[in-house]
Amino acid sequence: MTDERLVGLRVLVVEDEMLVSMLVEDMLADFGCAVVGPAPDFDAAMALANSAEIDAALLDVNVAGRVIFPVADALKARGVPFAFASGYGAAGVEGDHRDAPVLQKPFRQIDLERALTGLVSG
Repeated sequence: MTDERLVGLRVLVVEDEMLVSMLVEDMLADFGCAVVGPAPDFDAAMALANSAEIDAALLDVNVAGRVIFPVADALKARGVPFAFASGYGAAGVEGDHRDAPVLQKPFRQIDLERALTGLVSG
């Protein structure tokens, strides 16, 4: 059973791989979340991070060859919790963001649920 705290949660999805993005969107829909975006590139991600109503975010670390850390900084400034998704796991996260949750790609639905629950709990 899905954690009730996830129902209605507005989640920004930043992912440049269309199939991965669609899979994440399906997972979020199963939790009752509302997908913001998805943002397939850095510029779209930054625009949404600065202006959209967001409760949490899932950020691919490398989006179309650009690191996503400035988007994470924008979210942090707004007080929006986020987790990274990376094929490199925690080793792909740099600088001030090393303490952020990281989902190792590929991840399972239960892993995404735990990460989101941790974001809204913490």
